[in-house]
Amino acid sequence: MDLYHYFIAIGGGFLAGILNAIAGFGSVVTLSIMIEFMGMPANLANGTNRINMFGQTALSTLAYYRQGKLNPGKCKMAIILAFTGAMFGVILALNISNEVFKLVFRYLLIIMFLAVLVNPKRWIHKTDLDYKMSKWISIPLFFLLGFYGGFIQMGMGLFTLIVLVLIARFNLVEANALKVFIISLYTFVLIFIFNYKGLVNWKIGLTFALGQGIGGYLAAHFASKYPKADIWIYRILIVTVLVVILKSFGIINL
Repeated sequence: MDLYHYFIAIGGGFLAGILNAIAGFGSVVTLSIMIEFMGMPANLANGTNRINMFGQTALSTLAYYRQGKLNPGKCKMAIILAFTGAMFGVILALNISNEVFKLVFRYLLIIMFLAVLVNPKRWIHKTDLDYKMSKWISIPLFFLLGFYGGFIQMGMGLFTLIVLVLIARFNLVEANALKVFIISLYTFVLIFIFNYKGLVNWKIGLTFALGQGIGGYLAAHFASKYPKADIWIYRILIVTVLVVILKSFGIINL
């Protein structure tokens, strides 16, 4: 890699860290840079992306915890199910072709965008502490979330927010706190699995991680303090998904 690639990786990582902490879509930025700009094979980019994901989510988790927005003890079952699902999802990731990976990457964007647009007011509310999800719903949902995260990661944050906010009735800030904790937990293990298969570029991954960790920490701190964070999170979410869809289908060039 050329020297300027590392500067781009730091800047792209910083932007991805902000998006992941408040909107859950940062992997679109990092994977797009790795695959389209740096020319990395999709499977290698998928594995390398886990390094910066761990750096960002770990620091975001710390920020949310210090602000009193994270309480893992309330969601032990969800955490265990997602972690287990991720261990199965990585099996698919290690055996899928680069071409299929790119195809999945593109069309999932449309599904995510439509999901975000459905009833915007449902995204902005206070956590319902009295609400309990049915086990018949929560067990398959959180397992599938983990499976998807282990497979591709891109959009995992958004899918997790959909479940936590629209179904489990968390507010966006507390949902983001739980989201980054779950992702950091299983990503730590996945790094070693991808590395064992030779699908990690440590230099690029650590460079992205530097920018992404800083961006994620600052964004998580902002989201915990700012009273209108939920509204801005939703707006950024819509704009980000729309831009990436247009780019992925060649409608715009960035």
